[in-house]
Amino acid sequence: MPEKKLRFGIIGLGPVGQTLAVHLKDAGCEVAITDFDSNKLALIRNSGIELVDKIEKQAYFKHVYSSIQEMFEHDFDVLVSAVKGYNVESILQQIRLSAPKDVFLLVAQNGIGIRKKYLAHFEESRILRMVVNYAGNLHAPNVTSVSFFNPPNYVGSVDDSQPEIASQIASLLSSAGLITEKVGSFDVVNKIWEKTILNAALSPLCAISNLTMKEAMDHPDTLEIVEQVIYEAVEVAKAEEIKLPENFVKLCIRYLKNAGNHMPSLAVDLINKRETEIDFMNGKIVEYGRKHYIKTPLNLTLTNIVRSITYRNKRMQ
Repeated sequence: MPEKKLRFGIIGLGPVGQTLAVHLKDAGCEVAITDFDSNKLALIRNSGIELVDKIEKQAYFKHVYSSIQEMFEHDFDVLVSAVKGYNVESILQQIRLSAPKDVFLLVAQNGIGIRKKYLAHFEESRILRMVVNYAGNLHAPNVTSVSFFNPPNYVGSVDDSQPEIASQIASLLSSAGLITEKVGSFDVVNKIWEKTILNAALSPLCAISNLTMKEAMDHPDTLEIVEQVIYEAVEVAKAEEIKLPENFVKLCIRYLKNAGNHMPSLAVDLINKRETEIDFMNGKIVEYGRKHYIKTPLNLTLTNIVRSITYRNKRMQ
């Protein structure tokens, strides 16, 4: 007898959420979706979601909801949080009022320390974490240009209590071409740190300089900054007993050089005068560095510059 497919509810329809929604729908799953942007939802109701560039797919959705509370009237098995880290507190206020206690939470967000924010509502045994190794930008509110995908993605139960659900999610996404591996709880933490270090190395630099990832990696001066940011982060990760691959710095440089003319989401947010995820990236590296009395001057500099620009942007609005 075939295994019953999981039903998903997705909060947040930026590039990460849109890409997940299309692939889960392509895998034959029932998918309910919502976002803060009412204009985006209207476009999706009429024209669906389209992925272009490195991944070309399109999907139409029957269950498009105008709010989180409305979406929770729909029955589903897994709630996917694909919002930015700075929006977590906002959605948690709505989740606390509406989310059933037996739903699983899949956290598909960048950064370190995100899981802790959800523990007020979700038991640790109900939380799964996904490390996303694709990226894109919105060409239109309902069109994501996928700039790159360096498979696999990773998904794991944060306390190893739900390996079957993690395996199902990985299998569903892989069946639709978004190759994803199920990993254990310790491995998913290691992968989170790896991805955060990669993001921290280039995202704030691109945000401040207005360079694409390729432009930053092609110039020796900015490449030197990237390398030094990574070295600082690796020292902090080792103090936290994070297991990184051998030759990790070289692997990071190779990975980042393949990113192409992509503008990281943190850079897009800063350019558009929105909040950024700097506190969950370089800010966390600085925080853990202080814990272990490790100096992280470049990460601190990048963190504080992005924070100061964000503060100025808020004052001018």
